[in-house]
Amino acid sequence: MKIWVDGGLRDTADATVSVFDHGLTVGDGVFETLKAVEGRPFAVTRHLERLARSARGLGLPEPDRDEVRRACDAVLAANPMPLGRLRITYTGGPSPLGSDRGDAGTTLVVALGEASVRPDTTAVVTVPWARNEKGALSGLKTTSYGENVVALARAHEHGASEALFANTRGRLCEGTGSNVFVVLDGRLLTPPLASGCLAGITRELVIDWTGAQETDLPLDVLDRAEEIFLTSSLRDVQGVHRTDDRRLSAAPGPVTAKAMRIFAERAAADPNP
Repeated sequence: MKIWVDGGLRDTADATVSVFDHGLTVGDGVFETLKAVEGRPFAVTRHLERLARSARGLGLPEPDRDEVRRACDAVLAANPMPLGRLRITYTGGPSPLGSDRGDAGTTLVVALGEASVRPDTTAVVTVPWARNEKGALSGLKTTSYGENVVALARAHEHGASEALFANTRGRLCEGTGSNVFVVLDGRLLTPPLASGCLAGITRELVIDWTGAQETDLPLDVLDRAEEIFLTSSLRDVQGVHRTDDRRLSAAPGPVTAKAMRIFAERAAADPNP
């Protein structure tokens, strides 16, 4: 396996960063995860735009997008596989042991791992912790992921693949690494960005391609929704057959199935929409 670290490809054993890297010591970094099919990254332009947006929001210098593209191309060429998870990580670089950033420059890492096709449906659970829609990191895709690690572990303990958060106002927000859509009275709805959710790339495309509406939703909509599905770069569109103890026996329902079909067709027609 070849991994890009700060300017070039390295073997796995040599792909190292400093133990003083701010991304490690205090989570001062941003990242993107892309689906790669037969060596072609999906929606790369949108992902790089969001990487730059997250970096600006965290106060990091904007990454050199041309360099990031070169790194992605090099890693994909060096590690051929049918379906991959391409991870771009960009951090504050070597810094003092504390919250202050150093002046050694940023760190860029691009790595690739094998991925598998997800099943059409999955189970989710809700968790008692809230997303802070007013926090400094709200809406940014940062490496400060400890909250998600804890919530996802809770999901796995309950036989689910994802955990869903409400925000501090008790409104439906997002999953640990996904956005959520519901069908209510035949309408396809998803929480707005003001809820504190990440502006997911797949979420954005599903809204554009299906006409889904952004709507402020209470968490208990999960108890009433006719259909529920998740979106993310590796899930694409994935139906939900169970939320906590509620089973949706007909999943994926007709609206979900249509969204799955539209997304698959449009994504296949244009790998960089």
